[in-house]
Amino acid sequence: MGKRVLITGLGTFWGGRVAQALERDPSVEVIIGLDTIEPRVELERTEFVRADQNYSILARIVRATQVDTILHTFLVVDSTRMTGRSMHEINVIGTMNLLAAAGAPDSSVRQLVVKSSTLVYGSSDKDPTWFREETPRASAPRTRVERSLLEVEDYLRDFAEDNPHVVVSLLRFSNVLGTDIVTALSKALQLPVTPTIFGFDPAMQFVEEDDVVRSIEFVMSNQVAGIYNVAGDGRLPWSEVAAICGKRTWPLPPYGTGLAASALDLARVLELPPELLDLLRYGRGADNRRLKRAGFDYRYTSAGAVENFAEAMRLRKTVGDSPSYKYERDVEAFFRHSPAVVRD
Repeated sequence: MGKRVLITGLGTFWGGRVAQALERDPSVEVIIGLDTIEPRVELERTEFVRADQNYSILARIVRATQVDTILHTFLVVDSTRMTGRSMHEINVIGTMNLLAAAGAPDSSVRQLVVKSSTLVYGSSDKDPTWFREETPRASAPRTRVERSLLEVEDYLRDFAEDNPHVVVSLLRFSNVLGTDIVTALSKALQLPVTPTIFGFDPAMQFVEEDDVVRSIEFVMSNQVAGIYNVAGDGRLPWSEVAAICGKRTWPLPPYGTGLAASALDLARVLELPPELLDLLRYGRGADNRRLKRAGFDYRYTSAGAVENFAEAMRLRKTVGDSPSYKYERDVEAFFRHSPAVVRD
């Protein structure tokens, strides 16, 4: 029998991309996706289950499907997407319910992969050049998203200790850029002028979106346990990132930066949350050697991820966005199963 995989957040960008990748893997027999919304990408053999965001029904689904692997892609790392209360409900309560289901006495789960973020390290003037996986934060967490992710990691460590029969992998991803992903940073780089903070030019690190999916596949297929930073080689000054993207920079004041950012938000120009303002002031670097030693091979450096993003942005500006197919579950079901459709 092949792997039986459950994916959380199937309707999100990452849940859909991971499901598409697993559908191409012949060693994966069953793929089940959970979310409150239907998947946004075309899927052939992934089964969708509509469930609430805190996954209160997850234990029942695990028992019924006998999945052996859970890919938890639904941790919220972008605080511009929702309120702090909703973020806590999804990140903390949802993960607690997931761990309870995975660790139940009759659970079939033998592998758990969690997609997190290097936000857990924070950004401050006391930071080391490179954060290793065991390096503690240099300052206390200031933002709600950082606190929720740290709380999730505490629960995950306890789960790994109490369930040594489960292979637990925690992946901390650096800032993601790519051809399709939309983040606060990618939005900032698509403005006519890119915001900076006066007097600061932080060294930034990136991971390309394809390497994100590939790393999740890698740790799953190779049963790689532990905590791993996932980030491209090298760092670039933020001014150089803007230059590669063909953008001029526009400085925010070094004092009262939050108020200036609020004005941009009120003007519907760009929402810059506190954790992103810290990043634009101090930057962050994550040591990526542990995952390399485990056998993972990055396709993109940090500079390569920026260049790939910039090329995609220039292409869209030149030729425009091509008409894209919007996946409709009911329409696809019609084409696949209706007797009215003429088949060869």
